[in-house]
Amino acid sequence: MEWLYALGLGYLLGSVPFGLILTRLFGAGDLRQIGSGSIGATNVLRTGRKGLAAATVLLDAGKGVVAVLLAAQLWPGTEGLAAIGAIVGHCFPVWLRFNGGKGFATAAGVLGALAWPVMLVCAAVWAAALALSRISSVSSLSATLAAPVAAALFGLPEVAKVMAVVALIVVFQHRANIGRLRAGTEPRVGSKG
Repeated sequence: MEWLYALGLGYLLGSVPFGLILTRLFGAGDLRQIGSGSIGATNVLRTGRKGLAAATVLLDAGKGVVAVLLAAQLWPGTEGLAAIGAIVGHCFPVWLRFNGGKGFATAAGVLGALAWPVMLVCAAVWAAALALSRISSVSSLSATLAAPVAAALFGLPEVAKVMAVVALIVVFQHRANIGRLRAGTEPRVGSKG
């Protein structure tokens, strides 16, 4: 049953909607009624509150880190399941009728806890993709898709498998962004559209 406990722990931690909580606490309104309606940091940034967006990134990544580290302590060997649970919880929280965020920050957190050298490689991919494209979703997708490949190259097959599942979920959550990218209408960082 340990695998189920780890999955459940990851889900519960991942499902805490920090972006929604922070924007409500600090009077920025209901995040689900702003921009894309997502509860993640990119949508928090659309409120004009950069500090809240930064806090959301840290907290969303942090819940992924905590899920993996707690599972490692409580049920060694179940860290990957806790990681997947955290992503699923963030993207499909039961408290919000399964309408959550896109999962990138939480994915970065779980990857950092599972294999921080791989996370550093993905951070470099993210930065390069953002510098070249100036499109947030391109950088997020590039880094997410690089994670299982980088993990495999580092000789970490179990991490590669976990991050492949994570990548599938994150790509699914970015399906609207992918549609806009194909149409050439995805906004660039700093644009007012």
